[in-house]
Amino acid sequence: MTKTSPRRFGLFAATAAVFALAGAGGGWWYASQRAAGTAGDDAALEASLANAGINGKERAAIEGLVRAYILEHPEVLPEAMERLQAREAEARIAPMRGALETPFPGAVLGNPNGKVTLVEFTDFACTYCRQSVKALETLVAKNPDLRVVVRELPIIAPESAPAARMALAAAAQGKYPAYHKAMFEGARPSDASIAAAAGAAGLDMTAASAFAARPDVEEELKRNLDMARQLGINGTPAWIVGGRIVHGAVPPEELQSAIDAARKG
Repeated sequence: MTKTSPRRFGLFAATAAVFALAGAGGGWWYASQRAAGTAGDDAALEASLANAGINGKERAAIEGLVRAYILEHPEVLPEAMERLQAREAEARIAPMRGALETPFPGAVLGNPNGKVTLVEFTDFACTYCRQSVKALETLVAKNPDLRVVVRELPIIAPESAPAARMALAAAAQGKYPAYHKAMFEGARPSDASIAAAAGAAGLDMTAASAFAARPDVEEELKRNLDMARQLGINGTPAWIVGGRIVHGAVPPEELQSAIDAARKG
């Protein structure tokens, strides 16, 4: 039987503690992926362990300590998974953040020159988006430095797309906020409700109808759909602020917390 030195056992314990506290969720994910034969970094992991002078038996001891810790403290798993998901969200957002926070010209609520940007993916046919309007108004009133970039994501109903195209036409005329408000205060999207919202916003209907039919408007909607897919967003509303994604109609306090964190970051 091979004896383990106190110093080496200390390494095991320290490593186990680090894995359990900082990466329990990641360790569970890795184990499940490896069991399924899908982990792609086995060679790198083995090399790292070899460089650290950790052999197979020692590795088994470390894994045993990690497993024992997790079984004794299963409460670390939800927190670890939340951290893992947050890191994955940050990694997805980072390379596309510039494009994500660059609005279709005029499709902005709040302060157009605000230092903190909140991105919302929305659909005029979405009940939860409608319910979120008051929360968003509260956030805009409370945060004078908040710029809200609205990305139209017409995925719920066939009538969502013409409503979204008219919204971009309203943005082109500098009347996006008024149209956005009127659409969500009126009936679900239809030819009649779209026309009513456009009239309430004071749009030049001839110009708006021509603009809504432009190819670049359709390209914008496709771009928004592509961004949503890359971010793992499959419903509305969805919010991005800083490196965080928030799904659904959440209380304004949750979005405020994310805004505060982005402001500090």
